[in-house]
Amino acid sequence: MTLRPATSDDLDAIMLIETRSFPTDAWSAEAMRSELASPHGRYLVDEHDGVIIGYGGVRALLGSADADIQTIAFAAEHRGGGRGRALLRALLDAAAERGAREVFLEVRADNPAAEGLYVSEGFEEIGRRPHYYQPDDVDAIVMRVDLRKRASTTPDAATADPAKEATA
Repeated sequence: MTLRPATSDDLDAIMLIETRSFPTDAWSAEAMRSELASPHGRYLVDEHDGVIIGYGGVRALLGSADADIQTIAFAAEHRGGGRGRALLRALLDAAAERGAREVFLEVRADNPAAEGLYVSEGFEEIGRRPHYYQPDDVDAIVMRVDLRKRASTTPDAATADPAKEATA
């Protein structure tokens, strides 16, 4: 597994995964380009044999007490093997390095595998946004993790259940 910072040169590979993972509500290339260039975010890509197979990002303003996981996605054939968990943990570490104490995210209510991953990493449901994902009319589950508590309650990567990995 090779995680590295994403660059603008990775945009085409990221967008290929984005549009395949989220066919009805994918981010635009312009929005993703802006995210990759933002000083307030940290985007990582996962490479396998020199090919980008996944990516994720966190928006964490330096010194802010909270941060937001923006997106995590993997090519379908690379889901379920623990890579999403490793990427999520790296994004949480990046948020902590920038001073965040809490991290928030939204996950589709029709994606129980992703929700399970987040719960196993210490996230708790704190609310719902009805009809958030359009045009599919799917609710968003709003989740939060307290990074100060996470270190003592998160299962070790070796004991984590990779079957819960999924595109988030």
